[in-house]
Formats: sequence, structure tokens, C-alpha cells
Amino acid sequence: MHHPFISTELDTDTHKTARGRIRSFVRRKGRLTKRQQQALDTLWPAMGTNYQAQPLNLDVLFGRSMPVTMDIGFGMGASLVNMAASHPEQHFLGIEVHLPGVGACLASAQEAGISNLRVIYHDVVEVLEQMIPDMSLALVQLFFPDPWHKARHNKRRIIQSQFVDLVGRKLSNTGVFHMATDWQPYAEHMLAVMSEAEFFRNLSATGDYVPRPAARPFTHFEQRGKRLGHGVWDLMFEKILI
Repeated sequence: MHHPFISTELDTDTHKTARGRIRSFVRRKGRLTKRQQQALDTLWPAMGTNYQAQPLNLDVLFGRSMPVTMDIGFGMGASLVNMAASHPEQHFLGIEVHLPGVGACLASAQEAGISNLRVIYHDVVEVLEQMIPDMSLALVQLFFPDPWHKARHNKRRIIQSQFVDLVGRKLSNTGVFHMATDWQPYAEHMLAVMSEAEFFRNLSATGDYVPRPAARPFTHFEQRGKRLGHGVWDLMFEKILI
């Protein structure tokens, strides 16, 4: 759906970009509720950020200098708003490609009375490549991404060496990349890819997964998974000083 404040450049007909990169997501269409539409109409100018092919000044974006956490694929935004409300000493930048989720997140942020949250409606790879300055993020979060279960689709998983290298460039020294999944084969894939990454070290005492950090709220997907008896795997890797 077109909205005057929001980029419409996402490709809805193919999994590839103009440059041939395979996308890790399918842009889901959905009808906007009245609450979501109203939030987009009234709150986007203050809390939304249009995609642009040039670096952002994050201090200007948020109005002051504080550590920035990027949350990739925040869904309907409940856990992101929860974290932003619980940590006013940090800034949160949410990236999502599902428009109803963007609207829901904006509405929830207003209801929570928070001012330390901004959102971008665009492909996170292009946002990282074009908009985020190197070494500017304190934390990158990727919770419950699409695992692309079928073997022939595994190449669409967002956690691949090129993406990890990109995240590494954007994290500050000692910044952390925190991932979580409820699909064990994907957890094993994440661990294998991250273990090969040149500029990261595993924060797990056992060399694999970490207990769920208290700072990560239970998400809708996690709660559903627990009801179905699924496990959840958290991975935290710190960027090595370079």
C-alpha cells in the first residue's frame, strides 16, 4: 500500500534486488487497521525515517547522543516498544518490511509515551549499506527471522557471511550481535556462520548458545513456540576490537 511518507521501493514480485542479491524476506501484504493507518498518517513524520541512499546522522535523528540498538524485523513492534520503554538511556532503530507492523509499532510507541524509537520501512541490507555509518551501532538484534525451512531455500536465510560482515562493519568495537530462533537447524546454521566470522567472538561460556538475556522480552513467536513445545536458542557475539 502506498503511503506518502514511506518508501515504496521494495520489490514485491521477486526475491532478488536489481543487483541480483537474493532477498531474505517476502514482503507480506496486509490490510491496515484504523489504528495502524492513523498512526502512519500522524506519527510517521516524527518517528518514521524514509529510506535514503546516504548516511544518517544518528545523533540528529534522535536529537541527542546515546547508544543505538538496531532491531531487525520487529513484527508488530510489541517487544521493541517494551525494550525502548525499559531502556530510556538507549536509542532504538527498528527496521521492518510489513506495513501493518510499522503502523502497529508507531501506535504502541505513542501509547507508551516513548521518544527514543525510530522506524524505517525498507530492506535492512540496503539500510545498513546506505544509511548506517560504520561503527555507529552498539547492538544489533535479529529475533526469530524466517528460517526458510526447505533445504532449497536455505540460501535465503539472512544470516550468511556477507550479511554478518556488513553487520560487523556497522557495530562499534565491543558492539554485540544478538540473534534468537526457535528453529534448531537455523540456530546451528547461525552458530556455524558466526563462528567463522573474522571480527566476532562468541559470548557463550560453552561456545554455543547463551541463556535468554533478561533484556530480551518474550515475543509473540516465542510464546507460540513454547506452547508447541519448541526450544529457543539465543546467540550473542561481540565485535572484536580492531
